[in-house]
Amino acid sequence: MLNIKDIAAFDNLRTPFYYYDMDLLRKTVEHVASISRKYGIHVHYAIKANVCKPILETISAAGFGADAVSGEEVVHAVSCGFPGSEVMFAGVGKSDREIRAALDCGVGCFNVESLQELEVIAEIAAQLHKTAPVAIRVNPNIDAHTHKYITTGLNENKFGLLESDLPKAAELIKSKPSLEFKGLQLHIGSQITDVDSVFELECQRVNEIVENFEKTGLKVTNIDLGGGLGIDYDDPDGNPVADFETWMSVINRTLKLREDQTVHVEPGRSIVAQCGNLIARVLYVKPGTTKTFVILDAGMNDLIRPALYGAYHKIENLSAHYLRNDEDKECAYDIVGPVCESSDVWGEGRILRESRRGDFVALRSAGAYGQVMASRYNLHEFAPAVYSDEL
Repeated sequence: MLNIKDIAAFDNLRTPFYYYDMDLLRKTVEHVASISRKYGIHVHYAIKANVCKPILETISAAGFGADAVSGEEVVHAVSCGFPGSEVMFAGVGKSDREIRAALDCGVGCFNVESLQELEVIAEIAAQLHKTAPVAIRVNPNIDAHTHKYITTGLNENKFGLLESDLPKAAELIKSKPSLEFKGLQLHIGSQITDVDSVFELECQRVNEIVENFEKTGLKVTNIDLGGGLGIDYDDPDGNPVADFETWMSVINRTLKLREDQTVHVEPGRSIVAQCGNLIARVLYVKPGTTKTFVILDAGMNDLIRPALYGAYHKIENLSAHYLRNDEDKECAYDIVGPVCESSDVWGEGRILRESRRGDFVALRSAGAYGQVMASRYNLHEFAPAVYSDEL
């Protein structure tokens, strides 16, 4: 059950809202920092997972870099304490405006995803009389064994260059004085729970790719393995911190490194997901012919993952636990939102303590890809952020 010091503090808050457990965030960040130091791996937080300023300031204070996928994310990262030199700028569709903004911020590296993008970055950097640091994102054609919407490392995905294009990329870099080669980058997908086998396979492929690429005459001094470490959506209390030890130990034992090479990773979800929870109230309990609906005031506009690709979030009745001591009987409910779409469903046949109008309900593990993907569909207001330190 979500740990709340005093549920009465929620009474004066308008629902729905995102509740962030900052103690858990700090614990997670400290753990990641410790493991990364142990293995000498540089961490760049993936900004896209959550962009709340207090969260980013906590992460940047730990000495992490950032991974951005838009010019706006680059600028925002720098404003939240990440040094520009520690920001990686990825994304398949960087606009000219975004490239200029990143160069102005002194971005540490552009992770380039096409030959044409490489030419454009070189041209803009030359116009600004600057040198653009670039790494080549390689598509390794690895199945990450995750949902098709969050798989990024297969040949049919839009991300990165194919291995067959790498010699052309190397020649292009060598021919452009406005480019500085930094290394290679990969990212094979998100919410990977088969940690040992998938990341071991990634590292083995990287060993091959680096060896082949260096035959072009360019030295690979930075190897960026992307992110993708999954979390436990089923049992967020039993596993509040993702398995960073296994992930980084696999990298350490599998990747073949020289003394002049540095390894980078880009975790996002695994750092922030478990600290965030979407808090809603029960609007109505509606009996049907064969099922009973619990209708919440939070909908797919607040957290789109379940509607978008059937993602699971644990659901808890906080009022039944904290105010009624779990004395109510358990019931099966279809838990839905207020949005005028049939896909606005949080869960079917979920077992909760008997729920009543006005009860507080928590949708767990919502700190990643929750608030950042919200919309005002049906003109619902954005759910604000509430931080545990403030209550």
